[in-house]
Amino acid sequence: MKHIFNKGTNPEAPTLLLLHGTGGTEHDLLGLAELISPESNVLSVRGNVLENGMPRFFRRLAEGVFDEQDLILRTAELNDFIDEAAAEHGFDRDNVVAVGYSNGANIAGSLLFHYEHSLKGAILHHPMVPRRGIDVPAMNGLPVFIGAGKNDPICPAAETEELSTILEGAGADVEIHWENYGHQLTRSEVDKAGDWFKRRFGK
Repeated sequence: MKHIFNKGTNPEAPTLLLLHGTGGTEHDLLGLAELISPESNVLSVRGNVLENGMPRFFRRLAEGVFDEQDLILRTAELNDFIDEAAAEHGFDRDNVVAVGYSNGANIAGSLLFHYEHSLKGAILHHPMVPRRGIDVPAMNGLPVFIGAGKNDPICPAAETEELSTILEGAGADVEIHWENYGHQLTRSEVDKAGDWFKRRFGK
């Protein structure tokens, strides 16, 4: 998968897996990594699917309607890629925290739903429930930050609450931060994610 790897200055800090939103690239979220954990390795990945020329991590059938088979395939592909990247770039595969926005947050959530121990934690900006009606792996104590907009037309508040309930039901430790905005990613939301990261992963 097309990606950027930037080596961090603190080998103990989690590697940040950056996952952009629809139409983004592997360059989009590099600034977030600087704000959240400037000492971390950064693995920023471009989605392998194109929708009207816009990169995504998996196909959808319509707005808010995922192509489940493609989601399953692309989630496996991403999980395998992280394994390969850890070997190639020399970072600890068991110390990876995802930072995803919108479509990127959805594939990060799908990693949690399908692969136990795939992530050490996750920052999910405006995610949806990746799949329903499946048994999700145990996530005992896994830290998850969800940034959400109370007026988000793509990801309504009930969706955020449902995702949180599923994750908590699997044992994850979920913190939701609400903004009075829509689907856009705000600086204040990123700052809250950074504060959360320092509490959960700072030494």
